[in-house]
Amino acid sequence: MGLFSKFTEKKICDICGGQIGLLGNRKLEDGNLCKECAAKLSPFFSDRRSSTVEEIREQLEYREANREAVAAFHTTKSLGSGMKILMDEDAGKFMVTRARDLQEANPDVIDFSQVTGVEVDIDEKTSEEKRKDKDGKMVSYVPPRYKYSYDFDLEIRVNHPYFDAIRFQLNPSSVTTTPTAVMERQKPDPTANREYKEYENMAKDIKNTLTRARQRARNDIRAAAAPKIAKLCPCCGATSIPDANGCCEYCGGAMG
Repeated sequence: MGLFSKFTEKKICDICGGQIGLLGNRKLEDGNLCKECAAKLSPFFSDRRSSTVEEIREQLEYREANREAVAAFHTTKSLGSGMKILMDEDAGKFMVTRARDLQEANPDVIDFSQVTGVEVDIDEKTSEEKRKDKDGKMVSYVPPRYKYSYDFDLEIRVNHPYFDAIRFQLNPSSVTTTPTAVMERQKPDPTANREYKEYENMAKDIKNTLTRARQRARNDIRAAAAPKIAKLCPCCGATSIPDANGCCEYCGGAMG
């Protein structure tokens, strides 16, 4: 009876104080978390079991503040198909989501400068095609025939307090190639497949765009931190420290 009561004993969520239903508990290092509160955490966060109650509270505070960043986000560029990378190039930020209702999904808004790297992995799988013989058994073709399938996996590494990478598959379903009858002994060139090339180019575009955006953001940070040097304004002749737009503080003229 004691063992049974241990498993049926109602637990309380250490975050919201609500009662946790059967099979609804999400264990923390020093407490319990209900599935409703767990759903509010970042979808890219994976260290829940080793997190303390206080660390989860801090993340949930960040996630609430993130809603304001989502509301202020203005998409200027979208990359991807199912899972999309939305970019606010004017603000130097991006987010990764498949949601249509951004306010409801509350995707993490990340600065371009937080990107530490982007990797593309094309995963190839091989499977043999077979046929039924006269007895209804599945047997190999002679010579054997193979089907090749490809998945395009993307990893965006970031400097973020709650996760260090965003991983997802670009293609919603595998891209397959099969040798033609006249080339059945040869592996087909996947780049000849229109769908393969589409996802290959998409992956390259995402990697190049994020890498360039990261570098621009870091250059801007370095430029802002550089010491300001007074110059002679060619428009009014005053000695002035150029403003953020490179203009004279007195007459507003361009200082070059």
